[in-house]
Amino acid sequence: MASAGIGDRVEGLHAVGAALDAGRVRSIVVESQRLDHPVYAALAEAAEQASVAVEVVDDLRPVATTDAPQGVIARCRPIEPVALSDAVAASDPAAVLVFDHIEDPRNLGAAVRSAVAAGFGAIVVPRRRSAPLGATAFKAAAGTLEQVAITEVGSIPEALQRLNQLGLWRVGLDASGEQSLFGFKVLVDPVAIVVGAEGSGLSNLTARRCDALVRIPQRGGVESLNASVATALAVFEVARMRGWVS
Repeated sequence: MASAGIGDRVEGLHAVGAALDAGRVRSIVVESQRLDHPVYAALAEAAEQASVAVEVVDDLRPVATTDAPQGVIARCRPIEPVALSDAVAASDPAAVLVFDHIEDPRNLGAAVRSAVAAGFGAIVVPRRRSAPLGATAFKAAAGTLEQVAITEVGSIPEALQRLNQLGLWRVGLDASGEQSLFGFKVLVDPVAIVVGAEGSGLSNLTARRCDALVRIPQRGGVESLNASVATALAVFEVARMRGWVS
């Protein structure tokens, strides 16, 4: 069964449109003044054609959970998580993004957006003590959370152990890593990129379960990069080395 809350409510034009395209939307609420815009009018028409209930209101901000819902909210059928083995099979060679207790859902959503753009097929998230896969993350992901396999796990270190059994290299991003991310040879092989929490980084046990810790070289002046920025650099380096992008 899908965990409660994984995509059961999305806000924002791109997120709602992507959920509608995925066939998950049960109903939408849209502000009346937005329907004067062709994009919103087309969204409402597509919903009606899909037999999705459309409610028109003057202002939905009082019931929104994000700061800027962009005039539209959708209530959806939750996304069904997949087994770790299915996440590995989502791209070839395997490219899995593992979040070690990211705290900000906006960082989580932005990181997923970059990962999908780079060709990653799956993400792994912990069930507890992490940014929720709710409306804020879905809005930041701009529809891309509809395009990845999502695996929820009770323990990230245990998931990394299982990924090793499934044949993946486990590469953690760490400012103190001895090797550079750029040109790191194993990125062309089946790989899991592991991203730590904002500020604290990877947990000790997670770091020990990685095959390698790599750093993003910097000239100085910045202690660490934002988690979503570091993720973007990592996933596109994987894509570059594999020839997925040029």
